[in-house]
Amino acid sequence: MTQEPQHVSDGRAAALATGLVASAAQPDMPDVVDQVALARLYGEPLFTMPQDLYIPPDALEVFLEAFEGPLDLLLYLIRKQNFNILDIPMVGVTRQYLVYVDEIRGRNLELAAEYLLMAAMLIEIKSRMLLPPRKAASGQEAEDPRAELVRRLLEYEQIKLAAAALGALPQAGRDFLRAQVVIQQSLQVRFPDVHVADLQQAWRDIAHRARLIEHHHISREELSVREHMGIVLRRLQGRRFVEFENLFDGSKGVPVLVVTFLALLELAKETLIEITQAESFAPIYVRLAYTST
Repeated sequence: MTQEPQHVSDGRAAALATGLVASAAQPDMPDVVDQVALARLYGEPLFTMPQDLYIPPDALEVFLEAFEGPLDLLLYLIRKQNFNILDIPMVGVTRQYLVYVDEIRGRNLELAAEYLLMAAMLIEIKSRMLLPPRKAASGQEAEDPRAELVRRLLEYEQIKLAAAALGALPQAGRDFLRAQVVIQQSLQVRFPDVHVADLQQAWRDIAHRARLIEHHHISREELSVREHMGIVLRRLQGRRFVEFENLFDGSKGVPVLVVTFLALLELAKETLIEITQAESFAPIYVRLAYTST
């Protein structure tokens, strides 16, 4: 009866081997043994495996915890020997399965219980196959005793392959890391933009107040927008903010107010001044565009 262990503890076998010491245990030897020598024995390179090497039985141990469960172990035995899963040779598979279960009964009884349940199912299927088949009441042939086991194995293999395909996909933290870039944002305060409707309303209020206090003068006066642009710039010079209404002198009449307003619009167009307000419906302020806050 041949055992086919899935994982062998090579570390235990090497540690219990008579007189065989790994090169890593020697402080005066290099950590990596050259590619020709298999190992080093008392400091000397070993090029061939000794014929009288004794490995205790306990040094070779089968770790069934590596299997996900009884179906995983059964599927491993079938695929390992290239059996047809639709025509499982129950005698050979059951025998090998019981050998694996015997390896863990004395070490992990709680783990062995789950595998023993599958072993009982295999023995039942094996015994049913030894009996002559009985026809069903309808006259049809009885179902193969292995049919239910085959169905479960096929479903498990399908799920296992799908899980392996998902595990092969790149995962963040395992296969790649997300790039992170720190951008230091400017702490400069950005004031809300002033809408055209707010400027229109502010202008209507100024014009209305100017008409209330103006005097009737009949005269002809030539007004220059460029000149009033200079007047506005001089009034803003050296001041952080000037309220929009304070830039207009109502006592000089509506024509001067109109020219002053046109001068403000021209300065804003040429980005020489900034027109802003702290929030909606708040007073409108004007400042030089190059004035530091």
